[in-house]
Amino acid sequence: MIDPLTLDQMRILVAVAETGSFSAAARRLGRVQSAVSQAINTLEEVLGVSLFDRAGKTPTLTHAGAVILKDARRLIDGARTMKSRAASIMIDVEPELTLAVDATFPNDLLMASLKALRVEFPQLPVSVFTEGLGGAEQRLREGVVGFAIYPIDATGASDLAADFLTDLAMVPVVSVDHPLASEPAPIARETLEPHVQLVLTDRAPLTQRTVGGGIVGHHIWRFADLATRLEFLLAGFGWCNMPVHMVADHIAAGRLKRLETAEHSAIAFRIHVVHERGRQIGSAGRWLIADLRARIDGPACKSHRHKLESQGLIAPQPVAREEARVAVAEPSPTDLVPALAEGETE
Repeated sequence: MIDPLTLDQMRILVAVAETGSFSAAARRLGRVQSAVSQAINTLEEVLGVSLFDRAGKTPTLTHAGAVILKDARRLIDGARTMKSRAASIMIDVEPELTLAVDATFPNDLLMASLKALRVEFPQLPVSVFTEGLGGAEQRLREGVVGFAIYPIDATGASDLAADFLTDLAMVPVVSVDHPLASEPAPIARETLEPHVQLVLTDRAPLTQRTVGGGIVGHHIWRFADLATRLEFLLAGFGWCNMPVHMVADHIAAGRLKRLETAEHSAIAFRIHVVHERGRQIGSAGRWLIADLRARIDGPACKSHRHKLESQGLIAPQPVAREEARVAVAEPSPTDLVPALAEGETE
């Protein structure tokens, strides 16, 4: 059975309510007045309620009419969104942008690009899944997301398409109240081993590895997310490797201390954009990725990188690296590009 309710009736209802009369609504819609009156009468019969009080010179909304008017506007907006989404699909814009992002990726940077995306694609729904270790890849393999941003080396996957995005700096840190904070540099592995190391554990089945240089300590405390581990780190429960952008302010404020170890003082954490082979990312996804790349190469990220270099948190970046970074296969542990959109406006 075909529903007698139509969008045309909804539009006529809105027009009468906004213009204040059947004749004015007819002029706005380019209809004859009798057609407008008939549409409202039919709508009232179908709904079983009176929408307008016609006792006066001009029709006024009844209480029921005011409630139905809100529903009518929502239905019209929904139809407009549906048409816009269908038009986007026709020009290769995905009906919904879905992505999984590793928790180590700078959130400020991602939010800056997503704000820009919202301006470029105002009707596009977006779903963002923040995952740890193998979680982002798990979402991708389950078909939940169209692409993922994470360190593909953590899972060793070779059957997925991966494009390098940026390097993140991981540095060993500890609370200033922890005994390791008073150890003279460089700190030997034997000195680290007796102390509790805070490591990440994977909730996804793809990998059970840890991030940040592996396990060194003999006493391990495991955490499922970076935020919780950071809280325990600040509370002095142990030491660990953390993304520079998550601890730089804590180090500057004197809450954490960067450890100078005898092995590696910093680790290059390689972030890739990953998707299934043979399945292309839609135009909105490509736009977002291009915007992220522009921000990573932009003034704000470069300024933050230079700030970290001046604070001694990362090694200075070779000049030639800036032009060659896309072509270079593997960076050295001290050649890092920490991405952080601190005040990014580009």
